[in-house]
Amino acid sequence: MPDPILAFVPLAAEVPPGLDIDSIVADIAESGVSAPSELRSDLQAVVQRAEEHGVDLGIVVMEKDPVHDSQLRDLATAVGTQDGGTILVLSPGQVGSFSDTVSRVTLEAGQDRTYTGNPVIGADNFVDTLVGPQTPWGLITGLILVLVTAVAAVTAVAKIRRHKARSISMSEPRETERLTPAFEPSNSSGESATER
Repeated sequence: MPDPILAFVPLAAEVPPGLDIDSIVADIAESGVSAPSELRSDLQAVVQRAEEHGVDLGIVVMEKDPVHDSQLRDLATAVGTQDGGTILVLSPGQVGSFSDTVSRVTLEAGQDRTYTGNPVIGADNFVDTLVGPQTPWGLITGLILVLVTAVAAVTAVAKIRRHKARSISMSEPRETERLTPAFEPSNSSGESATER
């Protein structure tokens, strides 16, 4: 019997080639930053600011863009699963992130603010998004569910009342039928028998 043909094979996570993940993880564990030396102190200040707001942040800066932007997210995931917390990976024109505590929606919003051309400003903007006031999505979702449930209940009650009213009106004899006199034949001149 021939081997089955696989219709779909998911791609494995792919980090940019030539990177030493263990070295990056060691840098993040030591200082919170894996970046060119001229950026380290400024990025460590950003990491410290995040920490003051309860965010365990690690920042990785690459000097070149990878072939695929998804590789930065894969790199952030590879580092984050070993080190934990929130990882931001920046390259000149791309960004990726991972977090075991911050929602993907918030991460994506933060990423949108990192495209500044300057890794320090981009990382600072990212932290601003993480520590700033957040949209209460859970509360909004709950309110929408309550509203939809209330509308459905009101609609159901209205339908039940309409159905009951229709049933009652169909079962009672019509008032007009009871009040209308029986038809009386008329003569050829159009006068009814009572008029004569």
